[in-house]
Amino acid sequence: MRVLLAEDNPRLASLIAEGLEAEGFVLERFGSLSAARESVAVDRYDLFLIDLGMPDGDGIDFVRAVRRAGNTTPILVITARNGLGDRVGGLDSGADDYLVKPFDMPELAARCRALLRRPGACLGTTLNVENLDFDTIAREVRISGQVIHVPPRECALLERLMRRAGHVVSKASLEDTMYALSSEVSPNALEAVVSRLRRRLVAEKARVVLHTAHGIGYMLAPAAQAGQVERGAPR
Repeated sequence: MRVLLAEDNPRLASLIAEGLEAEGFVLERFGSLSAARESVAVDRYDLFLIDLGMPDGDGIDFVRAVRRAGNTTPILVITARNGLGDRVGGLDSGADDYLVKPFDMPELAARCRALLRRPGACLGTTLNVENLDFDTIAREVRISGQVIHVPPRECALLERLMRRAGHVVSKASLEDTMYALSSEVSPNALEAVVSRLRRRLVAEKARVVLHTAHGIGYMLAPAAQAGQVERGAPR
């Protein structure tokens, strides 16, 4: 899940990024509202985390502008403003949730997941393909009921593929899911993660196949359907 974070405190931004990335999120960090607006205009995110007291304006104005533009991406306000009027104003401006600083990282991660589970959002609670199950809350993968260890980057790949099981997912879409824009990604980085995940699934006897659609992307499908690659436009 790709998250835009607008927070001007470098230390807090780093702590939030570290905590959420450990939970499987991919964060893009911006220290000003203007930079955040520019990115929203050209890129897609699953969630916005917005501080209100930014150096170039009020985060409430960002929230209102996003909603006026018809953007329905969930918004979680994170701020030191803890008055009742502040909370009501933030929610009435179009934010979906409001979290007062200081906060514990597990609570922030839980609130992010809750917003992404709402109707129309990107995150369901559990995914299943044949004997492969993925608990998106606990970030736990099971094969035939047994928990297996899957590193975070492979988890992010697996989740995206399971959400589109039986369909080809483009390389560009997978890279967007797994890496921040600021990350230095080697040309073969995605292929290396795919290879490790494929070996892991085979070793654990998952009844799925991670299929390569050459020049397009990848598809996860039940073993019985592995040869039926969808030829439509990948997403």
